[in-house]
Amino acid sequence: MAQRPPSGIWVALLSAATFGVSGPFAKSLLEIGWSPGAAVGVRIGGAALVLLVPAFVSLRGRWSTLRGNALTLAIYGVTAIALCQLFYFNAVARMSVGVSLLLEYLAPVLLVGWLWIRSGRAPHRLTAMGSVVAVLGLLLVLDLGAEERLDPVGVLFGLAAAVCLVVFFLMSARVQDSLPPLVMAGGGMVAGALTILVLGLTGLMPFRFVFTDVVLAGWETSWLVPVAGLVLISTVAAYVVGIVAAQRLGSKVASFAALTEVVFAVLAAWLILGELPGLIQLAGGALIVAGVVCVRVDEQRAAGRAERAPLNQPNVVEPLPRA
Repeated sequence: MAQRPPSGIWVALLSAATFGVSGPFAKSLLEIGWSPGAAVGVRIGGAALVLLVPAFVSLRGRWSTLRGNALTLAIYGVTAIALCQLFYFNAVARMSVGVSLLLEYLAPVLLVGWLWIRSGRAPHRLTAMGSVVAVLGLLLVLDLGAEERLDPVGVLFGLAAAVCLVVFFLMSARVQDSLPPLVMAGGGMVAGALTILVLGLTGLMPFRFVFTDVVLAGWETSWLVPVAGLVLISTVAAYVVGIVAAQRLGSKVASFAALTEVVFAVLAAWLILGELPGLIQLAGGALIVAGVVCVRVDEQRAAGRAERAPLNQPNVVEPLPRA
């Protein structure tokens, strides 16, 4: 099996960075009175409109490819995009953002467990150690207070968001090579936007918009600025690059690399909103990076073992082969 290119890690970090700025952009809108449903709806709906034409161009007239992957795109859009956002914001409504984010980013650990169940092989020692180190890093980055009280329903919503995030990594890694990343992201956004529209019309995700100026990095500016950032940077670019990263690295390594989104989110909050991270959070970021390195090294060792193994031996590198 060919070794995955090192550039995949940098692509995954770029995806995490673009995802990480979504919090500050969205928070600036929420602070002037937008509802979470409105922010999510504009984010996904706007991205769907932006990606529609590039997605059709990248298809190059291969409509049979689109028809053959229609179910995949529908599941991806509904689960990995729309429902993930819905569950996360419902968790935030009942608990702090820190606890909700922690629960959602249990996804890499859940993914390791799923691959273990699916393949019947326990994770190697480095992967297990990387999982523990990364979770400890998340705890430090989020800097949870000792008085934090958890809402049982909120916990369930947070875990549901984590499951949806697992679906994102699995489907991104398993997508057929004939389905370009732009088509995967664009088709998923359309399905996700339609889902959000239904949720909004039924009142499950209320829409409330306020068209006044916002404050970004200490400057007062139009509400269109964070909307543009939310759509173009933290959605269009983030999902397309995230799909490329998952295809290059595989679902497991890509999911652990995505943990660095929390670090980028903290840095973005510092630069855009003036929320300065503490030493404990910086230490947590270092632990997250260490966890990612452990999983990546383990993956590379597994690739080397697979290359040296006899041809009749089962592949132990990718328990979930891409479709």
